[in-house]
Amino acid sequence: MTADADHQLLHIVIGGELTHPDKPVFRDLKQVEFVGAFPNYEEARKAWKARAQATVDNAHMRYFILHAHRLIDPSTDKHEH
Repeated sequence: MTADADHQLLHIVIGGELTHPDKPVFRDLKQVEFVGAFPNYEEARKAWKARAQATVDNAHMRYFILHAHRLIDPSTDKHEH
C-alpha cells in the first residue's frame, strides 16, 4: 500500500432534488446524482461546492458529503461473501 493510500479518508458526494428544502428526503432516488468518490474531505468539498453552485437556482437541489471512511471498518465487518 502506498503512503497516500494509508492516509485515504474516503468521502462520497451525492445530490439531487429533495421533497422539501428542509428535509433530506430525495424526490426520486433513481435521479440521485453520484458526483464522485474522493480521497479526503478537501477534495470532496471542492466537488460539492461546484455542484451546489451549479444548481443554486433550484431551492430543492441539495448535495451532501458522506464521510464513508467512518462507515467502513473491515475489522468489524462480519458479513460473509
